[in-house]
Order: sequence, then structure tokens, then C-alpha cells
Amino acid sequence: MRRPIVALLVVIAGAALALPAAGQDAGFSEDEEAIRSVVQHLFDGMRAGDSAAVRSTLDDSARLVSTGTRDGEPVMHSGSIDSFVEAVGRPHDEVWDERLWDIEIRIDDALATVWTQYAFYVGPKLSHCGVDAFQLFKSADGWKILQIADTRRTEGCEIPEDE
Repeated sequence: MRRPIVALLVVIAGAALALPAAGQDAGFSEDEEAIRSVVQHLFDGMRAGDSAAVRSTLDDSARLVSTGTRDGEPVMHSGSIDSFVEAVGRPHDEVWDERLWDIEIRIDDALATVWTQYAFYVGPKLSHCGVDAFQLFKSADGWKILQIADTRRTEGCEIPEDE
């Protein structure tokens, strides 16, 4: 049970490195910048091992979902937010570095989706790749992550040269 949670952490661990800081790209709306900022804050907290910072980005009802293939069959794992946040606060020996590209943000009213390609590295070594999908809700307190879902592959990773 701990392995899927750690694997999920690995998937999303360093994505903020690839997200432009809020305000960097003038073409983003105020909501898009706020959404990017929430995702950035999540990954800044993860890199720092700051579980309080990570928790602050998540809605109380948030969930984690990871999909993949095992023995040729599709599989899905739902992880515990509490276990995820706790794992973030535990020290790890190597840098978790998730690199994002082709980031798409879609917003309708108080619902947003972030869809992005990623490659995840443990130290200098590629661990896996896939797609991260975040769903966010705009509450009275601002945008909060409702769900983080990902796919993961260890083969067929086509990573842009500048990632």
C-alpha cells in the first residue's frame, strides 16, 4: 500500500520546476495565474518537505488517483491525502524532479482543469512519464485542488529536448 502512495508522490513531486511563476506570461488571465500559483505552491512545498504548504493547496475533500497498466491490464489506485501530505514531510535522499510541458488550463465558472505532459526524475534518472490532470475549485478562499490524477509509463516517453 505504501508503494503506490510513494509512486504517486514521485509522479507529482517536482512539477513546479516547469511551471512558469505567476505573472511571467502576460497572456494568462488572473484565474489562470492563480491556478498556476496553486500548483506551483504545491510543488514548492513538496520540494521543501513542507507538508503544511502542500496541505494549504488542497481542498478538504481532495483525492489522489493514479492509473497505469499492470500485466497488460489497466489499473487504478486511489491514494489517501493524509498519507500523501505525511510522505511529503518525510525526508528523501534524492531530488524528485517532475518536468512539465504542453500545459493546458481550462476554466468554467468555479471549476478548472490543468492537463499537462510530464517526465519524472529521481535524481538524474528518468523514473517514468505520462499526464498529470488536476481539478481545482474556486472557493471563497481561492483556488484549491480537488483531485490530482495521473497516468504513468516507463516506456515510450517522448520528452522535449529542453525539458
